[in-house]
Amino acid sequence: MRATYPDAAGYLERDGIRLGYEVYGDGEPTFLLLPTWTIIHTRFWKMQIPYLARHYRVITYDGPGNGRSDRVLDPARYTADAYAADALAVLDECRTDSAVIAGLSLGGQYGVALATMAPERVSGLIMIGPALPVTPPSPERSSIYGQFLEPYPDDVSGWGKYNLAYWHDHYSDFVQYFFSQCFSEPHSTKPIEDAVGWALETDSHVLGAEATHPGPEPDWAMKLASLACPTLVIHGTHDRIQPYERGAEAARLSGGALLTMEGSGHVPNVRDPVKVNLAIRDFVERLPR
Repeated sequence: MRATYPDAAGYLERDGIRLGYEVYGDGEPTFLLLPTWTIIHTRFWKMQIPYLARHYRVITYDGPGNGRSDRVLDPARYTADAYAADALAVLDECRTDSAVIAGLSLGGQYGVALATMAPERVSGLIMIGPALPVTPPSPERSSIYGQFLEPYPDDVSGWGKYNLAYWHDHYSDFVQYFFSQCFSEPHSTKPIEDAVGWALETDSHVLGAEATHPGPEPDWAMKLASLACPTLVIHGTHDRIQPYERGAEAARLSGGALLTMEGSGHVPNVRDPVKVNLAIRDFVERLPR
């Protein structure tokens, strides 16, 4: 059961990859809610869609690798620019000249890439817990990328599970650990269960393709500083995935507003949806029309 169902749904094809999208409501302006890491699909926006669709038009779509979209094993299909091109294709398919863009975690990268690739299509950008490496990673996660392609030891714990071979052998254990870190707030059993269920709709091979997409890493600080649209960054102080300092720096570089979510983890739009939804609406109502 959903709190609200789409008014329209369909598929589009870009470069031979089929992407599933949904459209809710008919107000102005239009929101485009971006995908995040392909470990989950766009149902993570389920606390935002019913509220926003009462006031605005809302478009969601599944990125390659999960949900209603094709499972893709080509790493090149998972770069930030590829995601931005997908978003543009969705806007075109839905006959949308411009939209307010919102992205969680890696969706922050995709939103920045879109806003610099086609600034005329983005009237505002909201980033929640953005995965933008403009400050150092947390100490707990500082070694995960160096170990990602290495053999894993017999005794694996914590972020040692962030390892491609471990994913292939123990995918469900990794996703359980990962989402326990995403939802660091007390009483998070239900969102963890939801997220694990969504993660099991894809597999380790898809995640491995996304994690090994080709570089080099964009200069995110320069991209943030070049943004022409208003921005809002929402970041939890107890985020174990992306340090709070990254969100604060992203807001500073972009000249945008920063909403600090005291005690919140990595996905405050799920754990504190009322505060996030009201902040989004306040941001949108201040945008020039």
